[in-house]
Amino acid sequence: MIFCTTAKNAKFFDSISKVPLEALEELQCDENIYLSKGYLQSIEENHPDIVFNYVVLTDEQQRPIAFAVLQMVKFYLDEVNDSVEDFLLGIKKVLRKVGIFPNKKPVRLLVSGNIFVSGEHGVFIKANQDKKKVFKQLAKVILHFTQNNTELANSIDAFMLKDFWDESLFITNELKRFNFHPFSVEPNMKFDIQSDWSSFDDYLAAMKTKFRVKAKKALSQSKDLVIKRVSKEEIDHYLPQMFSLYKRVANSATFNLSDFNLNSYKNLLERFGPNYIIATYWLDDQMVGFLSGIINQKTLDAHFVGIDYKYNRSYAIYQRMLYDYIKYGIEHQLESINFGRTASEIKSSVGAEPENLTIYLKHRKRFTNRLLKLFLYHVQPTPFHQKFPFKTANT
Repeated sequence: MIFCTTAKNAKFFDSISKVPLEALEELQCDENIYLSKGYLQSIEENHPDIVFNYVVLTDEQQRPIAFAVLQMVKFYLDEVNDSVEDFLLGIKKVLRKVGIFPNKKPVRLLVSGNIFVSGEHGVFIKANQDKKKVFKQLAKVILHFTQNNTELANSIDAFMLKDFWDESLFITNELKRFNFHPFSVEPNMKFDIQSDWSSFDDYLAAMKTKFRVKAKKALSQSKDLVIKRVSKEEIDHYLPQMFSLYKRVANSATFNLSDFNLNSYKNLLERFGPNYIIATYWLDDQMVGFLSGIINQKTLDAHFVGIDYKYNRSYAIYQRMLYDYIKYGIEHQLESINFGRTASEIKSSVGAEPENLTIYLKHRKRFTNRLLKLFLYHVQPTPFHQKFPFKTANT
């Protein structure tokens, strides 16, 4: 499905390469790397099964004031596996029974937001704008365009705008006016790097004894691992092994909107150089893990990892990866690390704290959307035991 058109105060494009560079430069939206042309090209070029679209909103003088990334993805409810909570499995069965989502057919979602990264990476509003007014206008033009494009309207089951922080809800709750329903999802686990840390040893020294002992045990368990940074010249050679390890992690996940194509790493390394980090973990001549991440302003965002679970417990591979992300962050004098969703408890044990995220969902059929609201009202993130590994004034 391809569309590229212009409406009053809005322009739609079916490829980031067609979005005028001067519009992106005037908006300066590339201050968020996930809204930069280089990043979007890398993802678009390597995911042909995803339909990408982009919206530039303009003022009355036709100057750009906002930018939005849209992706149409297909997923199957059957891929929500048995490791999710019984309550969510129950909701899945009820949704099927009442026909909210099709049986044995993919759910077709039009998503605003990054389907591979947690956080607010779908909409950018220019500085000094009335954000609530602009966000409302953006939601209106997206709905208007899709509803008035017969081919597009018939190809979408639901709309999703994803991953808004609590401080943005006074803006994004405007979506309720358009019958979008908010619900909470697993939090992003954020790690703050203290300004007086100049080395990983400073991080260890800041921990309570119990957690420092745990960290040193994991570092001892993983001492036989050989860790190698991967360059753009080497990535082709390592991709087959990395793909195998990635699939082991992805297959164990409770839910993914779409699989990430690791071939994207080639483009990301070329376009972002040392700001894109890929490290592989080896036992003798066998790759047993890898991590990836990108430096986005003063933050290191953890991306996908791959793990050979056969060695994970005995060599503390995943825990070592978490400590290595922290080490990279300190070495690059960054302010924070976004560890993303999943494995919240172990991430909290290294010092990460949860940031709430809200998603908005709307089914295109009015009656079905009313039913959907009743179910989403009860959806809550899976609880976990938050750890507090750092010393306080009294410890």
